[in-house]
Amino acid sequence: MPGLRTVSRRSFVLGGAFAIGVAFGEYPAWPAPVPQAGNLGAWVHLDVDGTVTIQFALAEMGQGIMTTLPLILAEEMDADWAQVRVAQSPCDGATYGIKGAIKTFGSTATLANYQRFRLIGAQIRRLLLLAAATRLGCTAAELQTESGHVRHERSGCTMSYGMLASQLRVPEVLPEITTADLKPAAKFRYLGKPVKRVDVPAKVDGSAIFGIDVRRPGMVYGAILRPPVQGETALSVDDSTIAAQPGILKIVHLPGGIGVIGDSVEATQAAKNGMKVVWSNIAKAKGYSSAAARSAYEAAVSQTGAQEATYLKNGDAPAALAQSHAALAATYTADHAAHLCMEPMNATALVDGGTIELWAGTQAPTSIQVAVAKLAGVAPANIHVHSTLLGGGFGRRFEVDYAVDAYLLAKEMPGRPVKLIFSREDDVRKDPYRPLVAQYVQVGLDETGRITAWHQRIAGESYFARTAPALLEKLAGKDPLVTGLGDISYPVGAQLMEYVRQDRGIAVGALRGTDAGYTIFAVESMIDEIAAHLGRDPLAYRLAMLKNTPRAQAVLREAAAMAGWDRKRPGRAVGIAYSGDLSSFLAVVAEISLDAKTSGITVHGIWAAFDAGQIMQPVNLEAQLEGGLVFGLGLALTEQLNIKNGAAVESNFSDYRVLRMSDLPEIQIRLIPTDNPPGGAGEAGIPAIAPAIANALAQLTGGKRVRALPMLPERVKAALAA
Repeated sequence: MPGLRTVSRRSFVLGGAFAIGVAFGEYPAWPAPVPQAGNLGAWVHLDVDGTVTIQFALAEMGQGIMTTLPLILAEEMDADWAQVRVAQSPCDGATYGIKGAIKTFGSTATLANYQRFRLIGAQIRRLLLLAAATRLGCTAAELQTESGHVRHERSGCTMSYGMLASQLRVPEVLPEITTADLKPAAKFRYLGKPVKRVDVPAKVDGSAIFGIDVRRPGMVYGAILRPPVQGETALSVDDSTIAAQPGILKIVHLPGGIGVIGDSVEATQAAKNGMKVVWSNIAKAKGYSSAAARSAYEAAVSQTGAQEATYLKNGDAPAALAQSHAALAATYTADHAAHLCMEPMNATALVDGGTIELWAGTQAPTSIQVAVAKLAGVAPANIHVHSTLLGGGFGRRFEVDYAVDAYLLAKEMPGRPVKLIFSREDDVRKDPYRPLVAQYVQVGLDETGRITAWHQRIAGESYFARTAPALLEKLAGKDPLVTGLGDISYPVGAQLMEYVRQDRGIAVGALRGTDAGYTIFAVESMIDEIAAHLGRDPLAYRLAMLKNTPRAQAVLREAAAMAGWDRKRPGRAVGIAYSGDLSSFLAVVAEISLDAKTSGITVHGIWAAFDAGQIMQPVNLEAQLEGGLVFGLGLALTEQLNIKNGAAVESNFSDYRVLRMSDLPEIQIRLIPTDNPPGGAGEAGIPAIAPAIANALAQLTGGKRVRALPMLPERVKAALAA
């Protein structure tokens, strides 16, 4: 039928061999798929005792997806969740990935897999019905499933799924399943209800295995001394006193630094820190200083030149601006920020004859597989990547450098696993930072205050230039990770969005909410500036602008009501911002005050209303949104990575300021469930918090604005003095 998706017989396999739980403790061997004629992989295993083991392929990094995706499949399969076990799948992108790759990024896990897993679950349920019909001598239409059982209504006969396991056979040609065969949301037994996460018990009792917990027989340790400036190489190394130190096994010269292999973490770190190295002085990044770059980027976006790449164009924005009744313009900036995952970057590698194995907490196991295979000169299928839990990803573990470096060290120690661990200083020095960007926004208005033109120009280093240059060329120089897609939730008339690429040798990467974190800051700040120019209430102005988007209006009204939008607050003010990022709808109100002496901003309260469509796990969804708000709050107020002469100034939590518990305000969240496909959640809380604070500051100070992230006290002080 037109518009209906189907699932093919190659989408899954149902086997009858074994079942395992969430496997932690001693690192498990991966279960081999049960062979079935005509099938290539395994999603579900059904045991004779009724245990259902569901393979999970993505990265569980605290977002709860290790529960959500199996729960979706179990819901459509009508499994008994109490009998479901979850196992991390093998790194087989052809079977478990999308377009041949297993990757967890951009809050897309549920977005990309919701319908897919429902179809697979429904397909399995259909097979169970057919198997039971054969056994009972009836038609499948006479049977129903519920909580791990098949029931024959007329006779009252009930069979457990386990009773069907031993004789269940996957036919060569499967019956077709379409979206019309899926359950209506009203009949969900698990989705939308409180369900305990499968990963939490092991994290609580300490048996959970993160990358840093991996232990292998005969394992040794590795550390790498990095150049202070990215891109430099070692010209000379004095390791004469290092190699003879107790516990040191080998010194390895690598493309990205000097590696040390030893029998303990302490020995390798001490040796690394004691080496005397003369580094080259030729890298492009050596002349990079973030303060100077910020000024240069601001200049670059303020003038039109031949270097812009147009990534969105609707109508003739420059002409509309020239003909507008009134025009507003402003420049917004965002500084570099570091990932600083709580679990230090690490990976364990083993090279033993023709066997290459890697253990890592990773968001992109297929990418590791491909990168190491290229270096080893073998097919990717020969690289066995074992994914562990990970203590913070934020886009940093979408990179492959730490796993590649572990392999390069292990290659020097055949037959012995090598665990590479970054120190926190290593982590900061090697980090692919969030891009430093400047944005220039010009807006044209007609006599009624309607926006007739929106021209936005963004300058920043390119992510794709480093990671996918061929793709950047294919996109004609447009880098959506830096610029976003140019989507603006409001009707803005003619629209022109341009990217002014900078190339200064600094590695930049994805950091939770990357482009939306600063593009929506600019958009929502400008919307508030327009409302102020027109003398309109910022909430009322947004509601009027979004009159054709009822879901957006609903969250705006709800957040305002939660916060008591019109309530007087002596010495304080509230600001509001909206985000439609990730196919979700979010409104945030922030209440702030200002320290008269330091000009520091204190956030006293945050109220957020969130519509992410159908809710899979309400408690977890609320936790994810709260986590995103807190993450965004740090980026808004304190997190700044400075670079001077190509080297990072900050090195650890002592000087890179992340929020402390005492910094956190009261946060109230209200979820608004709707009968729409689920939207993204893990990064959804980040974009709206910074503009809500900036808009509150403008309300508090009579229109004084900070247009730079983070909103440090010195920047507030400068804005007040302007």
